[in-house]
Amino acid sequence: MTNVYIEGIGMTKFGKFIDKSMKQLLVEASIEALEDAGNPKVDAVFVGNFMGGSIGNQEILGALVANELGLGYIPTAKVEGACASGGIALRQGIMGILSGEYDTVLIAGVEKMKHASTADVTQAINAAMDNDSNEKQAGLTFPGFFGVLANRYFYETGATKEHLAMIALKNRENALNNSLAQFQKPTTMEEIMAARIITSPLGLFDCSPTTDGAAALVITRKKGAIHIRSSAQSSGPTQMQDADDLLSLPAVRESGRLAYEKAGVGPEDIDVVEIHDCFSMTEMLAIEELGFFNKREGWLAVEQGRTKATGDKPVNTSGGLLSRGHPIGATGVAQMYQLVQQLRGTAPNQVENARLALAQNLGGTGSYSTVHILERL
Repeated sequence: MTNVYIEGIGMTKFGKFIDKSMKQLLVEASIEALEDAGNPKVDAVFVGNFMGGSIGNQEILGALVANELGLGYIPTAKVEGACASGGIALRQGIMGILSGEYDTVLIAGVEKMKHASTADVTQAINAAMDNDSNEKQAGLTFPGFFGVLANRYFYETGATKEHLAMIALKNRENALNNSLAQFQKPTTMEEIMAARIITSPLGLFDCSPTTDGAAALVITRKKGAIHIRSSAQSSGPTQMQDADDLLSLPAVRESGRLAYEKAGVGPEDIDVVEIHDCFSMTEMLAIEELGFFNKREGWLAVEQGRTKATGDKPVNTSGGLLSRGHPIGATGVAQMYQLVQQLRGTAPNQVENARLALAQNLGGTGSYSTVHILERL
């Protein structure tokens, strides 16, 4: 177990903000988190971001925050781990506190994507693949990668495209109660099933959107109400051909195992979960890899409604990446924001008496995974 606590949280609304710069979004979320924490003295800043340089021509994000907020000449850094940038930034802050170097750290994550063309965003995202791999050189994209996994899952189980649609619908229904979520419009199974195909079998609703937004946390060694019980990170294969099992995400499985071991708990103890559902298929695989359901049986849990906010293992009560939105560098931090709300009893789709919460943040084609377990004291 760690001796690190979350003292403050902040988050912008997720969506499209042409009139706001990346710095403005970052500062907005950071101010909210600092005020929520009572404006403590900050010893360091870590910012998760993936494509600020490639599509926004903006780097030095940590220094921007420290300078804009008058935090002094403290150490700052941007952390890049593809879509896991936010979760890795948080872990770096935790390690800094556990080392004794810092007492209080500001963690933030940000991405601004909506101003760029689809082609530019796709090219930037594809940097999270192995350029030398045969599959990348053959033109494989992230929707294509998870589409292959979905088709294999259908082949090996009784699952169908309808089960992926159930995940997409659940997350959209959860987002309707989240005022900060990108999508606030109701949908139906019929609309999801009829939506245009992005890459078979994944349709529009099965894929996370491009998003602008930021989120922030203040973490500290000072004991508080929200305890970071464990933090874990693992790596996995960088190309599909290296996988022993197409339906396995080893980084998710291993980071989950380490997090449970460090926290002294098991998957059965977790009350509420935020999972990296960049695609509906990713959520399906992750709920199995994290031990919530047996391998190749996650679809049955989805069919039975067990992952709904009212189920016995609520997953993505915020709306997840599919409907809350996916500003890449901010996602891992936003997951923590939502879970702190759950443990404080102030969340949309509040889970009754939630005490233990788990966040899982993924990067690349399963190349990185972080898992954090939170506890309400």
